[in-house]
Amino acid sequence: MSSEVTMNLVDIINIHVQALPPTLQRETLDFIAWLETRYAIPAPTDVPPMSDTEAFIAKHVGGLSPDFPNDIDDSDLGEDCPRDILK
Repeated sequence: MSSEVTMNLVDIINIHVQALPPTLQRETLDFIAWLETRYAIPAPTDVPPMSDTEAFIAKHVGGLSPDFPNDIDDSDLGEDCPRDILK
């Protein structure tokens, strides 16, 4: 008898999605939502909503540069300068 593990399509898709960077995971989720809209498939109701912060981060992750914030060094920082005294 073979001890092969058979995977269903959802499991295979899940493995592929987990291998994607967060920006592409978000794009995948957006595509799924588009498919649901296009084919009038109701979205699942048991999916917990993302907080505003999580949604913002998911939308903008990787938008500045691939290695942000690790690409910041002293040359990126401005120099302090004295401000004029307010009168």
